[in-house]
Amino acid sequence: MNPQIILKPGKDKALRARHPWIFSGAIARVDAARDGDTVDVCDAAGHWLARGYYNSRSQIAVRVWTWEDEPIDRAFLRARLERAIAARDACVNRAATNAYRLVNAESDFLPGLVVDRYADFAVAQFLTLGAEARKAELVELIAELLAPRGIYERSDVDVREKEGLAPAVGVLCGDAPPERVEICENGFRFLVDIPRGHKTGFYLDQRENRKRVAEFLSAGGDAQQSAGEVLNVFAYTGAFAVYASAANPSARVVNLDASRDALNLARENMRLNDCADRGEFIEGDAFYLLRRYRDQGKSFDTIILDPPKFVHTRSQMEAGLRGYKDINLLAFKLLAPGGILATFSCSGQVSAAMFQKIVFEAAHDARRDAHILAHLSQSSDHPILLAFPESEYLKGLICRAVY
Repeated sequence: MNPQIILKPGKDKALRARHPWIFSGAIARVDAARDGDTVDVCDAAGHWLARGYYNSRSQIAVRVWTWEDEPIDRAFLRARLERAIAARDACVNRAATNAYRLVNAESDFLPGLVVDRYADFAVAQFLTLGAEARKAELVELIAELLAPRGIYERSDVDVREKEGLAPAVGVLCGDAPPERVEICENGFRFLVDIPRGHKTGFYLDQRENRKRVAEFLSAGGDAQQSAGEVLNVFAYTGAFAVYASAANPSARVVNLDASRDALNLARENMRLNDCADRGEFIEGDAFYLLRRYRDQGKSFDTIILDPPKFVHTRSQMEAGLRGYKDINLLAFKLLAPGGILATFSCSGQVSAAMFQKIVFEAAHDARRDAHILAHLSQSSDHPILLAFPESEYLKGLICRAVY
């Protein structure tokens, strides 16, 4: 019999609606549960509601495995992994793409576990104490189901500290990845630094957005907008640059990033796709460089803004929103009449409505009118669970300057 978590009166509504998190403030009593234990969650009257895992050190005290009375054993974990992996068949063209998310934590009913595929390698993140407690078993199952050349861990994320866990990076099974792993995404080739790259090595969640943005940059495309000169801000390893260059081979793509290593890899990726001669690579602070371009009177036909997360916690909200407004304000001032702005936020604390308001305020202050051509979100291999709005973190807009 599992230890029990008893909720306070009236604190079971979200759980009954199948939201997978129970916050510490909703708990009335904990009966003999230790951190990492599988627990049964009951309402104030003692009625069984769900089964999850417990961590007293986290504000999210329980993360739910299931709303059914079933054992959390190897067969359960295997079935959940099989279902998540099979779901990718519906959203990934494996003939053209061999890098994508296989398991998206709570959205795949495997809370705290992320698994990404990079060609012959799997990269896993164990984000929470409950996932960490099942690590050995989950690694064995991933190896059985995927038969990868190697499984590499990238559990070097801030959330682990909140769970009372230290960062963990290294080989879990099989071979270590080489210094660069070559992947294919929508027919393009990219080199990925799995051990040191951002997230698990590559922004897989932007795969569909890169393709969508490129559609608006192709000469003679639906938007009838020639890319001209493209400014790719926070360029990282140049994925948007490769798509933009392929969409309009006459375009010049200026890549800005603070990391020299990232820009070197961006140059390699453009060379790998036969477009390095159409790229420029500038190291420096994006806010400073955009202000310098503004003061020089420069303009660009297309600007892509894909910044890192500006808002990590609610306490950072005000400063983060100022950052989003500032960078979009500068972009609107640099955008040529009729130009395209593709702008993103990956801050989960910032809603899509809030982000759109910030972009509107930036355009207003820049004295520019703009049309929204498309609303964007994370790629479909990063599913958004209807009952779990927190799973939607990436949002974007494609806008056209009216004049």
